[in-house]
Amino acid sequence: MERRIFIGSDHAGFGLKEEVKKHLSREGYTIEDIGPSAYDKDDDYPDYAVKVCRKVLSKKGEGILICGSGLGMDRAANKVRGIRASVCWDIRSARNSREHGDANVLCLGSKFVSRDKALRIVDAWLDTPFSGEERHLRRIRKTMQIERGR
Repeated sequence: MERRIFIGSDHAGFGLKEEVKKHLSREGYTIEDIGPSAYDKDDDYPDYAVKVCRKVLSKKGEGILICGSGLGMDRAANKVRGIRASVCWDIRSARNSREHGDANVLCLGSKFVSRDKALRIVDAWLDTPFSGEERHLRRIRKTMQIERGR
């Protein structure tokens, strides 16, 4: 089954985004780069977070967002209804975000993780399925109720 990955960054995450794209292409994933297409110091994380999240929701893929810390992308992505984004700085947090939280967007901080560590985090995140355990489903449902203003 084809796995589609939508990826985007701001200016601070641009270089790492290019490295992650190369890695995922070599691994056989279908990559759609949402932008930017070139480094521009005026690229802001909310612009690309929203674009990637809309693609994730409409085309049923997974998203990867990269900025300097990962925190800005995480904050912006989680404003989009239906998105469960997680900023991850190590393999354990990446696995936990998927297994327990069914995250559909991974956020990385280019200033906090090396290229090699980022690639290991991406691999762990993509390789970890959601457990489907009732306790995790219950918590996700409660979070979605908050999202809907209930």
